[in-house]
Amino acid sequence: MNALSLVPMFLVGLAGSVHCIGMCGGIVGALSLGGGAGAAAAPTRPVIAIAVARPAVQSNVLRVLAYNGGRIGSYMLAGAMAGSLAGAGMLHLASLQVAGYWLANLMLVALGLYLMDAWRGLAHLEAAGNVVWRRVRPLLKPLMPMDTPLKALAVGGLWGWVPCGMVYSALLTAMMQGSALHGAATMAAFGLGTLPTLLGMGLLGTRLRAQMQRRPVRIASGLLVLGFGLLGLLRAANGVSLGWLDALCVTGHP
Repeated sequence: MNALSLVPMFLVGLAGSVHCIGMCGGIVGALSLGGGAGAAAAPTRPVIAIAVARPAVQSNVLRVLAYNGGRIGSYMLAGAMAGSLAGAGMLHLASLQVAGYWLANLMLVALGLYLMDAWRGLAHLEAAGNVVWRRVRPLLKPLMPMDTPLKALAVGGLWGWVPCGMVYSALLTAMMQGSALHGAATMAAFGLGTLPTLLGMGLLGTRLRAQMQRRPVRIASGLLVLGFGLLGLLRAANGVSLGWLDALCVTGHP
């Protein structure tokens, strides 16, 4: 694995961040309210336009960065766990490698359609993930309000386990990397791709959310992710190299 091979995962995260706005937008937007009080418990709390002192602005920035650091850290942990499955020998059989490669790219196709609201099949996968989330959610209560960077870091670490079809798609790609280290790196690239939008959401609030949820933006983002998936499927179907286009394939051919 090299840095170039991580670029497609970064772009998938960047394009998919329009979905993150819906999943994480409420809690990230709450961090920009100035004190973080009642961030998750009172998402409808009105935002009053006032001049914020510099120390308060700095505190908001630190909490937004801490939240996203915890979130990406949880992605990396999940990626390491997924990658270790292959490293432990579960995907060493050629037939399993090929099946995993096809499935990873099919998941990208599904994600692209999901982002465009053309097909909502991944919503069923997110519903299945609620089994894990029900066990994690009670841990959030002692961390509210998120009035310190340390609390925001912990909330981000827990929030990374929220059922999300986009994350599941990325995790399947991480599993195909064959090691815990490469799986973690794959999810780090994905998480960093989501970072610009969620940082902007935390600092700008609902203004950015409204723009990112516009249908043209969702369609463009979905088409980008769909393109990655279709390119990978084309490579799998032909069983040959696509030349320089191989650099855009999210998973390496088995």
